Amino acid sequence: MNVASTSIATEAHWLLRKSSMQAMGVFLFVVLGSLWALAQDTRFVYLLVYVWFGLAYGALLQYGRFCMASAVRDLFAVKVPRMAVGVMIAVALYAVVAAIVSLAGFSTFHPNAMGWHIVIGAAIFGFGIVFTGGCASGSLYKTGEGNMNSMLVILAISFSQAIVVSASGWWDALVPRSWLDAAAVQAQNMPAELTITKGWFDIFTAGYIWGLKGTTMAEILGMAETARGIILANTLLTAILPVVLILVALYVIYYRKGYLRRSGKANPSLRDELAGMWAMCTSSRNTALAGIGLGILAGLHMYVTGALREHYDIFNFGELLVAMGYTNGLSIQDTVFDPGYWYITTQEAQWGGWIMQKLGINSMDSIFFGLDNGLPNPLLNAPGFMSIGIILGAAIMALFRREFKWKLPSWETAFFAIVGGTLMGLGARLAMGCNIGAFFATVTNGDPSGWIFLIGMTIGAYIGVKVFTWWMDWSTARKASECGL
Repeated sequence: MNVASTSIATEAHWLLRKSSMQAMGVFLFVVLGSLWALAQDTRFVYLLVYVWFGLAYGALLQYGRFCMASAVRDLFAVKVPRMAVGVMIAVALYAVVAAIVSLAGFSTFHPNAMGWHIVIGAAIFGFGIVFTGGCASGSLYKTGEGNMNSMLVILAISFSQAIVVSASGWWDALVPRSWLDAAAVQAQNMPAELTITKGWFDIFTAGYIWGLKGTTMAEILGMAETARGIILANTLLTAILPVVLILVALYVIYYRKGYLRRSGKANPSLRDELAGMWAMCTSSRNTALAGIGLGILAGLHMYVTGALREHYDIFNFGELLVAMGYTNGLSIQDTVFDPGYWYITTQEAQWGGWIMQKLGINSMDSIFFGLDNGLPNPLLNAPGFMSIGIILGAAIMALFRREFKWKLPSWETAFFAIVGGTLMGLGARLAMGCNIGAFFATVTNGDPSGWIFLIGMTIGAYIGVKVFTWWMDWSTARKASECGL
């Protein structure tokens, strides 16, 4: 080995050691922070569950480059099903673990309201993720890799939601009269602090959403809260069967032709087709392993949170905060946002709303913050710490793999990040959740509304890919024209 090669190897070893030490430093920071929180009050273990599951989510998301924006974009732009397959693997495993959790009596899941708003909101959300290059969870883990463009997306998602749920103006007059009438009826039973007949989102919530029903497949088929309903209706019929059908469709449309050509199978048997399906599912080891890990972790998260709620005899983290003497920022009902499972966008809306509140912009007179979710200090926001945990977990994994790098956005990508993130925030509020809360966590727990969200998101992403491709072609042609080419 010559001197140059030795020098390069030494430098590479030093960089690897430096990255590993930085990763350990981030991990130690989380450990020390957790010990400090427990020293203040052992009941903060409830918040720390969110932190540590977030850390694990972030590490797996980064390891598998796991992002639903990539899943839909890759299908339409380059016809590669790798990420979509990984998502389906995660759905199937989460559904199995969620069934076990439900049978054990520790499920924290509540179904979403079923209505047209899901398709419209999901389509807006799906359109936005194409321009940001990351979904709600993908933007968090990419921030952990040092991508400041993704940080702009998170900021846009946070403030757009906070503004949407609180804003009022001339557009209030555009809501249907039926919504306004229904909201006026609801207002008679609401605390005086809430002005639910003012502000289009409150009118939308009280006049439309509250009139809808959220349900599971077991309830639809009359098998609610039974083992048969959980296993057959919620798990097999709502999650596993659609996953199998989607995997078959992905194989036939995107993978089969290339696989048969590579394997030399002119007249494939059923066994050959199954081998092809397996090859598709394992074509990316990292993505498949991330899907497996995320599916299992998401179910365990729900189990641990449910067990802690039973241990402390609470329904919501707000009750623990009151018991510990922290009442500032709680909702009128003394609650805070506490889904009990993997969720993303609502806690980000709370970040934006909390900052706006500190700047003197009142957001606590809205249904979203004032009645339901509150605006707790970010240091007491359990789901918020889950999102922070995702960022830190991704940072740890990226540092260990030497994939962490500070990336500053260009003016163009910053513009796309802000616009796309704003659309994602608006879409998430209309659909009452994002790709995690309104799809991943719903279908896996027997709520068919999640598939409606996926359909809407896919439609929006398809349109987004077409528009983005047109923009890139136009931009390239313009630059070539300016250069005289």
